[in-house]
Amino acid sequence: MTDPTVLYSKQDHIAHVVLNRPRVINAYNIQMRDDLFESLSSAKDDTDVRTIVLSGSGERGFCVGADLTEFGTAPSLAIARQVRWERDIWGLFLSIRKPMIAALHGHVIGSGVEMACLCDVRIASDDAVFSMPEVALAMVPAAGGTQTLSRVVGAAVALDLILTNRKVASEEAVQVGLVHQVVAKENLMATANSLALELASRDPIVLSSAKTAVVDGLDLHIDDGLRLEERLFRVSGSSA
Repeated sequence: MTDPTVLYSKQDHIAHVVLNRPRVINAYNIQMRDDLFESLSSAKDDTDVRTIVLSGSGERGFCVGADLTEFGTAPSLAIARQVRWERDIWGLFLSIRKPMIAALHGHVIGSGVEMACLCDVRIASDDAVFSMPEVALAMVPAAGGTQTLSRVVGAAVALDLILTNRKVASEEAVQVGLVHQVVAKENLMATANSLALELASRDPIVLSSAKTAVVDGLDLHIDDGLRLEERLFRVSGSSA
């Protein structure tokens, strides 16, 4: 039996989802896709879970992106991408309306950046380094990177990172809005867990409604967005 590529645990209304391939810096493979899908689905559906913390095991990094030794065995890059899309993991990320916190350290590359951008709050350790290598590998980012990254940091910064494969250290990452906070590596998980506990202490319906208002409102005209906000205010207020 193979070791789980994702570890899942729950405590104090917090789901901890940990990428667990430390020998290869948590490279994203098919098994991790399936394990991550199951873990996130569990957290989404569990009414006892109010907040989710996503992190990576090992000392070297959060995630170095797709495991090219595995996806590279496909007959073509197109088929390799199709394999990655067989379970809509990114759609699952987007469907979760509970606060998601990404705790990022070391190498955060490709799919690692994409997963981080699908979280609501990103906390990085002072040794974190971010990059998007797909174009340098003769591929267009096709696991959400062109869309999620641009929404997080804006089109200009996203194009810079995607087209050049430039490496961005944690201090620059916080300056451009890729992460919200930088802490010492030894304090990373304590900081993420402290924030998770704070969020988990709040009304889960209010948390969900506030996140929905922001996320869904991005795709609406402001008039429609304001109506959505009012409707969600009334729903969350009636639950208090």
